[in-house]
Amino acid sequence: MAKFKYRMQNILDLKSKLEDRQKMALATARINLNNEEDRLNGLYARKKDYENSLRLSCNGKLDVNVIKRGVLAYESMDYFIGLQKIEVKKAEGKVKIEQDKMVEAMKERKIQEKLKEKAFNKFVKEMNDEEAKLVDELVAYKYGTNRNEEEWR
Repeated sequence: MAKFKYRMQNILDLKSKLEDRQKMALATARINLNNEEDRLNGLYARKKDYENSLRLSCNGKLDVNVIKRGVLAYESMDYFIGLQKIEVKKAEGKVKIEQDKMVEAMKERKIQEKLKEKAFNKFVKEMNDEEAKLVDELVAYKYGTNRNEEEWR
């Protein structure tokens, strides 16, 4: 019996490798997004610490220089938080782009798998047809040889 060999197997393998690379790129983008979100949360925590520090410096004996520095540090955190929000948005955009690429890579791989499946089904049908043809020939040959033997008798 003949062995099935998909003539575009190398393309299917390539599509699978591209999909794996895209999975890695997506994972990297998500890790980057998580890091950026962690930095943003750290900035929020730092701002909260500055706020608490400012409250404590306003209680009891007042030192104008300490309060000014506290207010300046607290207000500057809004600027850094704004910058970090931009970085988070960029990272989210990269994740979205990588997800879209991943979906496209999956589609291409699945298309190749469907083509392979169709080729295999065609191969099986051809093999079944060939086998049926051989059986028919064998039956016809046996029937013909039995008939010839009866005629000779």
